[in-house]
Amino acid sequence: MDFALFLDFDGTLVEIAPTPDQVRVDPDLVPALERLRVRLGGALAIVTGRPIAVIDDFLAPARFDVAGLHGVERRLGSHVSGGQAEDHPDLRARIPQLHAAVEGLGAVLIEDKGASVAVHWRLATPSDAERAEAAVKAVAAELGGAYRLQLGKAVGEIVPASATKGAAIRGLSAEPPYAGRRAVFFGDDLTDEKAFATVNADGGISVRIGAAETIATRRLGNPEAVRALLYGWADGAPIAPDALPPA
Repeated sequence: MDFALFLDFDGTLVEIAPTPDQVRVDPDLVPALERLRVRLGGALAIVTGRPIAVIDDFLAPARFDVAGLHGVERRLGSHVSGGQAEDHPDLRARIPQLHAAVEGLGAVLIEDKGASVAVHWRLATPSDAERAEAAVKAVAAELGGAYRLQLGKAVGEIVPASATKGAAIRGLSAEPPYAGRRAVFFGDDLTDEKAFATVNADGGISVRIGAAETIATRRLGNPEAVRALLYGWADGAPIAPDALPPA
C-alpha cells in the first residue's frame, strides 16, 4: 500500500514555543522532508493552523503542499486557493473589539492570520488566561454560525465554520499525487482530533503526538520522536506507520 503523509507543524514537527514566532526548526528537518517527499512520489503535505506564508518562512527554501489556517487556504503544487482576508469582513470588523477585550492582560497575544484570528495565553497568569478565553469565546459567539471557536493548548482560534483539517486532508486525498493512497496524519492537539476522526473513517492511519487522550490509532511521544521516524523514512527505512505503537 502506498501512503500519503499529512503532517501538523507545531507540536508535531517542531516543539511548542512560548510564542508562535519563537519556534525553532531542526536544521535536518527540511532536507529530510524533501527526501521523503521524493520517496513518496510527492504525496507529503503540511496541514496546519498557520498561514501558508508562515510555513514557507519556517521551511525555506522548500515549498511543500500546505493546507493552511485549518484548511481555509490550500496550496497544491503551484496552485493556491482561499485564505483572503477580504473574504471575511464580519471577522475583520471584530478584530479591534478583540484587541480591546484583552488590553491590559499580561502575556496574552493576538495572532491575526487574516482569514482567522487566534488568542494565545500560554504565558499568562491563570486569571488573565481565563479572561482571554472568555473574550475570544464572546467574539466567536457574536459571529454566529459562519465561524466556530477552536480551542487548543492555551489558545482559542476563530475560524470559518467550513474549515477543518479533516476536510482539508480529504480534499487533498482526492487529487494527484495523493489520490489512491492511504492517508497518514500526525497531529498533537485538540484541533487535530476531528481530523483523526476523518482519517480513521476513510481507512487511514492517525498518529497522536503526546500523552493526551485521543481517538488516534497510533501514538508517538514528542516531536523529537516524530523527526527521528521521518528521518529514518527519508533515508530508506521501511515506511510502516501500521507498526507504530498503539494509542
